[in-house]
Amino acid sequence: MISQRIRQLVDYALSHKLIEKSDETWAINSLLAVLCVDEYEDNAAQAAPLEEILGALCDEAEKKGIIDGGNISRDLFDTKLMGALTMRPSEVISKFDALYKKSPKEATDWYYDFSKSTDYIRTYRVAKDLKWIYPCEYGDIDITINLSKPEKDPKSIIAMKNAVDSSYPKCQLCREAEGYAGRLNYPARENHRIIPIELGGQDWFLQYSPYVYYNEHCIALSKEHTPMNVNAETVRRALDFVDIFPHYFIGSNAGLPIVGGSILAHEHMQGGNYEFAMTKAPVRRYVYFDGFDGVNVGLLKWPMPVIRMRSSSREKLEALSAIIFDTWREYTDESAFVFARTDGADHNAITPIVRRRGADYEVDLVLRNNITTEECPLGYFHPHKDKHNIKKENIGLIEVMGLAVLPSRLKTEMSALASAIVEGRDLSADELTAKHKEWAERFIGNYDINKDNVDGILKQEIGKTFVEVLADAGVFKDTPEGNAAFDRYVKFAGGK
Repeated sequence: MISQRIRQLVDYALSHKLIEKSDETWAINSLLAVLCVDEYEDNAAQAAPLEEILGALCDEAEKKGIIDGGNISRDLFDTKLMGALTMRPSEVISKFDALYKKSPKEATDWYYDFSKSTDYIRTYRVAKDLKWIYPCEYGDIDITINLSKPEKDPKSIIAMKNAVDSSYPKCQLCREAEGYAGRLNYPARENHRIIPIELGGQDWFLQYSPYVYYNEHCIALSKEHTPMNVNAETVRRALDFVDIFPHYFIGSNAGLPIVGGSILAHEHMQGGNYEFAMTKAPVRRYVYFDGFDGVNVGLLKWPMPVIRMRSSSREKLEALSAIIFDTWREYTDESAFVFARTDGADHNAITPIVRRRGADYEVDLVLRNNITTEECPLGYFHPHKDKHNIKKENIGLIEVMGLAVLPSRLKTEMSALASAIVEGRDLSADELTAKHKEWAERFIGNYDINKDNVDGILKQEIGKTFVEVLADAGVFKDTPEGNAAFDRYVKFAGGK
């Protein structure tokens, strides 16, 4: 049995060009070492899906007492198996560089496929994510319920209690993660390879997100473990990035808590090959800045305030971005409840996004603010409490652009809610549905709901709620009053 599974895994590695035919014996012996097996019988084996092969080998490892069988230990072990079949970083870089000389897209196409073939991107898990489109006045909003990240099972939770703390690597974005064996509180990365690039005169690296929320979801990360500091220099680095990879966009979370991403301790950006609803959003009105002839500047029709700048001149875009960053950092408009700082704490921040448009560069600057109040302790410009049943987490770069990343709990909760609504049961009687009672009662009466249409109605209402979440996070709302407040800031920054 174990010999057959090893044969299948080696055949998989050969067919996906992870190894060459001359590597075959070495690969078999490497897997035998990982599995603590001394004997092997080489017979032909029928091909099987990678998930099935790795699952079977994890079962064997559990029988032998190598792992405890919890989800985390299985993830650590199957990554170790794939790591034994993954080429060295120098080989990956050489292959990438050779392809890049032909075209940047050929290089990233190969690297993306490689990251999936090594199981660094677990495509069979990503495929389980629930996804749909919500059409609205702002375009086609992407809705996803993230099921890619494995939930901790009882064995893993018990094991985590005894996990040893370590400061190596310092975070999950550190370059030291490449090839790291992992531990109970840090994912294995033996099958992970990164590509060196230079941004803003500094050493950075390119990698892909293992959870790929959209096509070719990549991450650019600094060589140094330094905190996020998002400013005009971030725009310069982003422009460097799209010069290197003109077929990708790149953006950064704002550098402050609440309006920033989940990892603020390490300087990084996220990009990829995907067009979001915000990318296609129309301009509400155009503005002009003295001294910036040749720069097309518009304010987008979007639930959050976005300044879009387009020009063939990098220098002018960098200079105008610096003005926007500097003026927004100091801007206060009490009538719009925008405060640059309170009690010495800064509140204004910007989420920048950069892309190429042929010979032109396009820079989007999304204005953010992280002020909190007694009524809104998680953030005033944050999903409001009446929407926490759907989305309570921070609104980061990906969601700003119009892709909702919703928690996995919603799959179970929406299934329970659908049944309860169709059967006319009391929503407060079940823990799974009670949190959604007030939300559901706001729209149930608007539909003739039955078992055939209830799922579609719930998806529609989730999409509608996410758009409202974006409006909550918008410093200036897409209303006459909000647009007027946005216009006041633009005038303050020098726009006409």
